[in-house]
Amino acid sequence: MKPKILTTLQDYDRGQFLADLLAGITVAMVAIPLSLAIAIASGADPAKGLVTAVVAGFLISLLGGSRVQIGGPTGAFIVVVFGVIAAHGYDGLVIATLMAGVILVVAGALRAGNLVSYVPEPVVNGFTIGIAVIIATSQIKDIFGLQMQTVPADFIEKLPALWQARDSLSGMSLGVGLTTMVLIVLLRRAAPRWPGLIVAVGATSAVVAFADLPVDTIGARFGAMPDRLPMPSFPAVTLARVTELLPSAFVIAFLAGVESLLSAMVADRMIGDRHRANAEVLAQGFANIGSAFFGGLPATGAIARTATNVRAGGRTPVAGIVHALVILLVMMLAAPLAGYLAMPALAALLILTAWNMSEPHKWRGYLSSRGSDVFLLLLTLVLTVVADLAVAIGIGVGVGLALRLRRRNVPPADWEPPSR
Repeated sequence: MKPKILTTLQDYDRGQFLADLLAGITVAMVAIPLSLAIAIASGADPAKGLVTAVVAGFLISLLGGSRVQIGGPTGAFIVVVFGVIAAHGYDGLVIATLMAGVILVVAGALRAGNLVSYVPEPVVNGFTIGIAVIIATSQIKDIFGLQMQTVPADFIEKLPALWQARDSLSGMSLGVGLTTMVLIVLLRRAAPRWPGLIVAVGATSAVVAFADLPVDTIGARFGAMPDRLPMPSFPAVTLARVTELLPSAFVIAFLAGVESLLSAMVADRMIGDRHRANAEVLAQGFANIGSAFFGGLPATGAIARTATNVRAGGRTPVAGIVHALVILLVMMLAAPLAGYLAMPALAALLILTAWNMSEPHKWRGYLSSRGSDVFLLLLTLVLTVVADLAVAIGIGVGVGLALRLRRRNVPPADWEPPSR
């Protein structure tokens, strides 16, 4: 369970530091708009996203078992976080995040990191696509500029509510959102090494600010952004509070563990390395504990940001540490500028993120796999969207393991009646 940074620093040199420095700065420019957008979509203050990226991102790189993992808030948590805040308030989310961190630390200490391999792949794919659907629909209000007091959290209630508000559609907001999407796609293809996300969001937001367009911004909705980390604090914890938040804590821990290990496996294939699963789970635990004490969101390894780090030349955890410190520096020096970011631009960013999360290039392969896998994927997807993520994961894993046992032709148990 030795952190990877201790191994990589043994033969560290100036050339690798310069490569990690450049990669860390590049990833930070990608992480800043994403962290803001994820926090807003989760029903939290946008500053919470930056706090999470700084605190959790630093700890994941410092203590983790991957050479190149980048941690922070991710889209997978939006559904869970939004639900916890709606049901238990932001204090409830902080407590659930701390509990999830403790669960992950215990799991890492018990060397449970390899258990992720027992989660059926169709379950992971199903709830990932389901989460992507929920994220995309949650951004319809902002990209279309709809005038609504509140957007229902429930998917089935949300769609009619959005349809009823269709007459308030703002062509200006939609134009800003679509332009941002086009810029992101073009920059990603023309200059993949550039931090295209912040360039695209910054460019369209600058047009909104200088032209004084009637488009909602972070500053108009949330006020001024803080220019420093908050002091560590924590809400009051009672046994009743812990009991009611325990299911949410387990879901957060499960998502953090699964997504971080999946991200680490993707990174391994990109750089030809092998991560330390139990060290990674421990790091996720300490990162979520740290994020909770600073009032941040749940965090995990971020596949897209990790891939960006690799493509930018990052090869050791120093790049992830630099990424966290650069975000903190931007907070301290340029916090007022964040208030000018346009909400439709951030919504466009999240819709594209949801599209990429769903991995549409793999859909044909999913549908051509064995029938039981297709059923399991669709079951998990539908339950994620219309029911609850905890229900979807629980039923999906249960059905998946039952199908796996059935394929292995495990004989039925030979029960004997008890003698009484």
